[in-house]
Amino acid sequence: MSKNIQSSKSQILEGSHAIALAIKNINPAVISAYPITPQTHIVEDLAKFKADGQAKYEYVRAESEFAAASIILGASATGTRVYSATSSQGLLLMTEVIFNIAGMRLPVVITCANRAVSAPISIWNDQQDAVTIRDAGWIMLFAENHQEAVDQHIIAYKVAEKLNLPVMVNIDGYILTHSYEPVVIPEAKQIKKYLPDYKPRVGQFLDPANPITMGAFATPAHYMEIRQDLHDDLISSLKVINEEYKKYKTIFSETNDKNSSALCVMRYALCENGLLEYYGPKNPKIILAAMGSVVGTIKEVMDENNSSFLNSKVGVLKVKTFRPFPAEEILKIIKPAKYIAVIDKSISLGQIGPLASDIKAAGQGKVKSKIQSFIVGLGGRDVTKEMIKKIIAEVRKNDDKIRFIGK
Repeated sequence: MSKNIQSSKSQILEGSHAIALAIKNINPAVISAYPITPQTHIVEDLAKFKADGQAKYEYVRAESEFAAASIILGASATGTRVYSATSSQGLLLMTEVIFNIAGMRLPVVITCANRAVSAPISIWNDQQDAVTIRDAGWIMLFAENHQEAVDQHIIAYKVAEKLNLPVMVNIDGYILTHSYEPVVIPEAKQIKKYLPDYKPRVGQFLDPANPITMGAFATPAHYMEIRQDLHDDLISSLKVINEEYKKYKTIFSETNDKNSSALCVMRYALCENGLLEYYGPKNPKIILAAMGSVVGTIKEVMDENNSSFLNSKVGVLKVKTFRPFPAEEILKIIKPAKYIAVIDKSISLGQIGPLASDIKAAGQGKVKSKIQSFIVGLGGRDVTKEMIKKIIAEVRKNDDKIRFIGK
């Protein structure tokens, strides 16, 4: 165990409060947000820290999500560390600015408390909001549990500021934002050893002494190359995300992590990196692939039926980094399996699940596995263990049509 982490104790915290504490300790200079369920508890806690004199950041309560995104864009452009959080229609209201932040290469970090998109109106969880803006040029991380959410926020700032790319950390609304789990919150001085104060180089921010232009008008002679640069840098970030994940784990490893790593080494050949995690036997016949908290439910199904499921060779692939898409890493894991059931809590209407679509495209001509799309949990529908068992049965059938598993 690292000496740095020994003074940080595990606490039973609400997911929103855990993230708010982590953000306070990361010490951004400017926070701006507009409250929207289920993100609200995060920004309420951050506002209270400021009001109680526990934080130094400037907290700006905006009149809309569009304004909040614009405020952190402007603040980031001046060379300061910033933060915001949102959900659902709020994220979609930010869309124009989300694209601008990426195009201006600003190291912004926001939390998306994932929620369904209207209409019909739903305040409950699915991941439709985040996947809808997946082409905006942001690094997109998905957390399974409270600890992973806290860790991903700290790593997100390191990656964002190293590469000048924005990062969105996605957490399932209510399932993570409003639930209580044990979690370790690194102290500010510990985080600072991994994530020093943000000091952008001259030419990376707006400064009257060294004038630059950001977000300039681009003619057809230049626009395409600028977009390609952003694409190429996102692809290159896969390596950096992994490197920073390893550095973070080295510094902040704690008892629970060590226990889970030991279990992985004992039971599984392919385990965990910054992009994904594989949980299952060495030579699986079936792999269930998913993002976010539903992975925990899938693992419980496997653990409770340990012998029967291991005998049937079922594994779980958790995709932590959705953009950039870690296609090569995923192919290495799914290649031995005969069946791949991709479980999305969103849908590209008129097509299939977004994660399923990406995995199918990556595997085209490279793997022989049958890859099938399963849609679950839309609008907050509970994803039960029986539904996971049903998916394991359905993926063995001959057809590969999209399946909505609602009960």
